[in-house]
Amino acid sequence: MNPAVVPHLLIVTGLSGAGKTQAMKALEDLGFFCIDNLPPAFLPQLTHLSELAVDRGQRIAVAMDVRGRSMFADLFAALDQLQAEGVPHQILFLDCADDVLVRRYSETRRRHPISEGHSLYEQIEAERRLLAEVRDRADLLVDTSQMSAHALKGRLGRIVLGRDVADSLDVDVVSFGFKHGVPLDADLLFDVRFLPNPYYDPALRPLTGLDAPVADYVMRQPETAAYLGELTTLLTRWVPLYARSGKARLTVGIGCTGGQHRSVTLAEELAKRLKREFEDVAAVHRDLPKARAALAAAAERTHGQGN
Repeated sequence: MNPAVVPHLLIVTGLSGAGKTQAMKALEDLGFFCIDNLPPAFLPQLTHLSELAVDRGQRIAVAMDVRGRSMFADLFAALDQLQAEGVPHQILFLDCADDVLVRRYSETRRRHPISEGHSLYEQIEAERRLLAEVRDRADLLVDTSQMSAHALKGRLGRIVLGRDVADSLDVDVVSFGFKHGVPLDADLLFDVRFLPNPYYDPALRPLTGLDAPVADYVMRQPETAAYLGELTTLLTRWVPLYARSGKARLTVGIGCTGGQHRSVTLAEELAKRLKREFEDVAAVHRDLPKARAALAAAAERTHGQGN
């Protein structure tokens, strides 16, 4: 099957310790709706959910633990039913070298789920025998022996989405007001309170950084052009390194006093510039609703006094 044309239902299984948890985290970052540890007997019931996923352009990843002997019959029956009903799906099997699995179990001090045998090597071999038929039926096989979590995400991106996601991450440029507190999820913070404040112009005070008069005022300040230029260069250079480190989202905070004028204009302009270099960039204005509510309350008070 062409990996660029991916079924909307991906079934994830494999050896214990081969990275199923990391794979599901990676798939979630890649936009999959993930269901963990689903009993195989319930798999056919996802048919309707799979149809909805197709309609909405959503993909589903289901992780299943099929170590229990009684579950194998359920799994194969469920797969046969999906096949009979024409539900497109793929099986992703995660494999790993024995010595790496032994090291991972030794480091985490977890007990292997297979009790057969006295040593970890014997238990791993017993699990391999149990999973041999599942492995044979797999559409996709990934050996995680030498893979970091980031490398696994990159590999899954290539085989299940048909594209390289090594340099892909979402960038949120968030405007905010320092008087409301800094965004707790911000990775990078930039303070633009050194710029002249439109708040002190009575004609601009009731407007926001999304309004043309305010944006024009902020953008024509000589400091603004220099600051935006240097900030764009900085982020264009370093954002790809955040992506390569495995980060799925980068939040850049742009703060002014109230989050109404300067930070809003600069966040919009910075996001516009970054979109020329990166695919997923959005401007988010955290405190704009607070500013608008305060403006509405002030207008109401003024109207009341006028009456």
